[in-house]
Amino acid sequence: MARLSDIKLIAQVVTFGSERAFAQLVEAHQETVRRFLCRLTAGDGMRADDLAQETFIRAWQGLSSFRQLSGFETWLLRIAYRVFLDDERKEKNRPKGEGLESLRDGEAAQMSYNRRQAALTSPLSPDSSLRHDLDLALATLSETERTCVVLQFVEGQSVRDIATITGLLENTVKSHLLRGKRHLADYLRKNGYN
Repeated sequence: MARLSDIKLIAQVVTFGSERAFAQLVEAHQETVRRFLCRLTAGDGMRADDLAQETFIRAWQGLSSFRQLSGFETWLLRIAYRVFLDDERKEKNRPKGEGLESLRDGEAAQMSYNRRQAALTSPLSPDSSLRHDLDLALATLSETERTCVVLQFVEGQSVRDIATITGLLENTVKSHLLRGKRHLADYLRKNGYN
C-alpha cells in the first residue's frame, strides 16, 4: 500500500512539481533515511541530519529519473549512501587547516576525535544500554560491513536491495554481512553478551 502511495506522490511531483506531494514523501521516509545515516556516522545526529537534508535535495532534483526498478525507499537509501560516501571523501581530502577554521592541526584533530567519541559514547536512547552497546559495536565495523549490516538488520532490506543501494554484487554483500555479523558477535561477546 505504501508503495502505491509513493508512486502517486512521485507522479504529482514529477508531473506538477508539487512541493506538497514531495513534503509527504519526505515525511514518510525521513525517519528511515535519518536512522540509516545516523548509524553510518556512528551516531553523529547533527551530521546525519545534514546528510539527510542533502539526500532529500538530491532526491527532489533527480526524482524524474526514478524508474521504479526498485522501491522508492531503496532508491532514497541509495542516494543517502552516495551522499554519505561523498561526505566521507570530502572529510578525508580536506587539506589540513581547513574545516575547523583557524584551529591548529592538533586542536582540529582533537576536536574531530572528541566529536566522534561523543557520538560513540552517547546512546540514541538513554534508557537502552543494549542499543548503546550495539552502536559501539557497529562503529567497530568497516564502513561497508556497517552499511550492509544496518541495511539488513535495522532497515530490513533484502540482499538484492542492499546490492542496489551500495552498488555491490549480491555475493559481495553476503560476504560483508557474514563478516559484519561475526565481528559484531565477537565484540558483544567480549563485552559481556552471550
